[in-house]
Amino acid sequence: MVLPTFKEWIEKTFGASLEHKTTSRASLNVNDVPPSIVNEEFLQDLRATKISYSQDAEDRVFRAHGHCLHEIFVLREGMFKRIPDIVVWPVCHEDVVKIVELACKHNLCIIPFGGGTSVSSALECPEEEKRTIVSLDTSQMNRILWIDEKNLTACVEAGIVGQDLEKQLAESGFCTGHEPDSMEFSSLGGWVATRASGMKKNIYGNIEDLVIHIKMVTPRGIVEKNCQVPRMSTGPDIHHFIMGSEGTLGVVTEVTIKIRPVPEYQKYGSVVFPNFERGVACLREVAKQRCAPASIRLVDNAQFQFGHALKPQVASIFTSFLDGLKKFYITKFKGFDPNILCVATLLFEGDREKVLQHEKQVYDIATKFGGLAAGEDNGQRGYMLTFVIAYLRDLGLDYYVIGESFETSVPWDRVLDLCRNVKERIVRECKEKGVQFAPLSTCRVTQTYDAGACVYFYFAFNYRGISDPIHVYEQIERAAREEILANGGSLSHHHGVGKLRKRWMKESISDVGLGMLRSVKEYVDPNNIFGNKNLL
Repeated sequence: MVLPTFKEWIEKTFGASLEHKTTSRASLNVNDVPPSIVNEEFLQDLRATKISYSQDAEDRVFRAHGHCLHEIFVLREGMFKRIPDIVVWPVCHEDVVKIVELACKHNLCIIPFGGGTSVSSALECPEEEKRTIVSLDTSQMNRILWIDEKNLTACVEAGIVGQDLEKQLAESGFCTGHEPDSMEFSSLGGWVATRASGMKKNIYGNIEDLVIHIKMVTPRGIVEKNCQVPRMSTGPDIHHFIMGSEGTLGVVTEVTIKIRPVPEYQKYGSVVFPNFERGVACLREVAKQRCAPASIRLVDNAQFQFGHALKPQVASIFTSFLDGLKKFYITKFKGFDPNILCVATLLFEGDREKVLQHEKQVYDIATKFGGLAAGEDNGQRGYMLTFVIAYLRDLGLDYYVIGESFETSVPWDRVLDLCRNVKERIVRECKEKGVQFAPLSTCRVTQTYDAGACVYFYFAFNYRGISDPIHVYEQIERAAREEILANGGSLSHHHGVGKLRKRWMKESISDVGLGMLRSVKEYVDPNNIFGNKNLL
């Protein structure tokens, strides 16, 4: 599609120029790749299992990283110092049991690999790891094992990718409704391992609300409950040791998850507010009245301008004329300042009649906070924008623009202060670190709860003139995270901890809490077979 204002927005926002271009390496240089070190006894035992494996350089590099900025930068310009030595592809739970038994027998390190979408350095191989590193790729464990229509549950292998899971369930008339931004690539096992959240959690819940049963293979054996019931009062829930364990305890192989009939009706919407403060107040009221639609997300002005820059060229003069009238009405007649206004995107799902009633209720609340309905098309475009943004980073890197996202959850009374202070801190840090061009520092409120909300930040800057841009970027991101914590925000809402944020774990869950996690790790995996060094 033709994006008529995108080039102008990039030049204006970042001071970037199409004349200043940096290119990534065209292909992998095999000579740069660290050699594979695998002991022969392990290989003999592995061959006997008939499980597929590879020591090919490209296979190994592909599974050596997630999607953090610094990992993508390394792929463009250099090579990781440590990567997996061998990749294995189990096709079922029993294969995973065999692989873990062999790893224990030969004292190897296993790093589970799902969709590779981690943004917390969770997949990076520890440089100091001297043992053979096995990347256990779950992608071939991608079947729905059974669907129970009476209990509305499905048992699914952990390697299935989000969009494939929804597509296959839809053939039987069902869905999970779990829709993270990464659902094109992320896996069910990855959602469990990172305590994931989806964009439609208001109706369907977060991953902890969807999971009925988990089967996980550990060095001590298999962890699973004896029945698949909606709730148990049998001490602390062992599922909560597994969810968020980030590959440190074992491999999730099968998950029983709640399903729902595919909704009869779906409708997008959007509301424009005179400013961010009014928008947050509206979302707070919607949460208080417990009438949130499947998805309600509020973007600040900078993100609104970003979205507008990605608007495709209109097909007809009539459509363009209508767009102009809408803009005129909002800015001239209603007095909204285009440099301050913000927009909420809405998605309603369910029975048609109830959706229409629900829609009216939400728009009535929005009106009380000065909101104006801004149409279905803008709502749908805004909803899809989060999928699109992930693809823009590579384009930005071609023109010296680096960017990343990070998120937090925060009580309602701290939302505005946290958003303002973190954005200001990013701008200040960029200036102090010698960034010559003003950064993009923007946020959106993406999920709402009774007691607070999730806030999702983007920041990006033009790094021309900086000799070590990744180091500068990491210093700024660290400062932003410190600011979040100082303003009462959480360490993470759904991205997880990995290696990127584990320095703050003690502060986040206390000394004793960290000790409890260590005790579980020491019992389940005393020889650190699952040695990716996440969390702890």
